[in-house]
Amino acid sequence: MSSKYYQMETVGQIIRTKRESLGLLLRQVSAYADIDQAILSKIERNERKPTKDLILKIAEVLQLDKQELLIQFMSDKIAYEIADEDCASRVLKVAEEKIEYIKSNPIKI
Repeated sequence: MSSKYYQMETVGQIIRTKRESLGLLLRQVSAYADIDQAILSKIERNERKPTKDLILKIAEVLQLDKQELLIQFMSDKIAYEIADEDCASRVLKVAEEKIEYIKSNPIKI
């Protein structure tokens, strides 16, 4: 799975597309993930946000790259959180700088 290919799709769209391409039913995937079929359906329709653990389970059953699906999951969370802010692009740039700083200067306890 290429993140560039999926970057404009939501996690729900990616999951639904892959599930359908594998010929799996909602009930099959939801049984494996140990969630209600209605919850998976809402995730696919972007009416409910999955947890990180659930993303990992779904990635496994759908044979998706776990790291790439997590990237899409996290980017969805960030994008929808700040999309309505006028300064969203600047927020992302500053956050990226902070991440680099944190990685290079870990807190010592």
